[in-house]
Amino acid sequence: MSNLTKPDGYRPLLDLKQTELAIKKIKDFFLGSLSTELRLRRVTAPLFVLRGLGINDDLNGVERPVAFPIKDMGEAVAEVVHSLAKWKRLTLADYGVETGFGIVTDMNAIRADEELDNIHSLYVDQWDWERVIRREDRSVDFLKRIVRKIYGAILRTEFYISETYPQLKAFLPEDIHFVHSEELLQMYPGTTPREREDAICRKYGAVFIIGIGGKLSDGKEHDLRAPDYDDWSTPNEDGYKGLNGDLFVWYPTLGRSIELSSMGIRVDKDALLRQLAIQGKEERQQLYFHRRLIEGTLPLSIGGGIGQSRLCMILLHKFHVGETQASIWPEWMREECRKAGSPLI
Repeated sequence: MSNLTKPDGYRPLLDLKQTELAIKKIKDFFLGSLSTELRLRRVTAPLFVLRGLGINDDLNGVERPVAFPIKDMGEAVAEVVHSLAKWKRLTLADYGVETGFGIVTDMNAIRADEELDNIHSLYVDQWDWERVIRREDRSVDFLKRIVRKIYGAILRTEFYISETYPQLKAFLPEDIHFVHSEELLQMYPGTTPREREDAICRKYGAVFIIGIGGKLSDGKEHDLRAPDYDDWSTPNEDGYKGLNGDLFVWYPTLGRSIELSSMGIRVDKDALLRQLAIQGKEERQQLYFHRRLIEGTLPLSIGGGIGQSRLCMILLHKFHVGETQASIWPEWMREECRKAGSPLI
């Protein structure tokens, strides 16, 4: 069910023309900064992939992909991508990308099952990136180093845009805080994952929650993850499980935490087989992507996605993601946004 949070007294700090120009500035600046930090090369990405190869991501396992038959290919079915996590790893192998380097692309997706609100849209646009790593890089310490680089690129972009538009005051903290999802559960027992995310982000301003996908001590996952891209089951040096996580910031305009990035060290053969077994999806071992991983023809990697419209939303102090992207919204939601002086694109 769609819903809307409308802050009291909200007024946009940039008009529509200024907003469109600012979106371009943010996207250009951040992409350059991210590519330099992580040594990423731009590649061209697909909007859809063939069903049955195991390349499309099923995210938390329940979203239905938008699909259509291809007339000129014997009615073979194509699926609009949910994200490019597995496609990127195939591309690293096929392009022969060296260790320590990676790729980045503009990912456009349709998520038809999304519940629409201030930050969730049918249309998803991300910077999807993937980087080749060494076996010894499969650690929480390496994960944290990459997260700090990404957060540094976000901070530089915030400084640039706040200098360009002085009415947009910078609010992100200088440092990002790390916590495992199990630690977070112990800190805030009896709360939901969303409540825990809000509590920790309100305290620190920017937080990376490690270990998303595996069951915690209460028998529940902090959030669901598919078994075949992020590694959420390998024991790490901190005494917990998982080499992945989500990056959140506290957003004063809405008075809540917002996830800007989901990322992680990807499964190796052992983690893939273990996670497929945990979720009862061993049949996927026969799919194209999974066979290549099991056979050892794909590199070890780390990767993730960073929301383009969400980053623009918070850096431009908007209250709705529809102010920074074009999508479809319920008419009542568009009307409420118009009343707030912020018509949706």
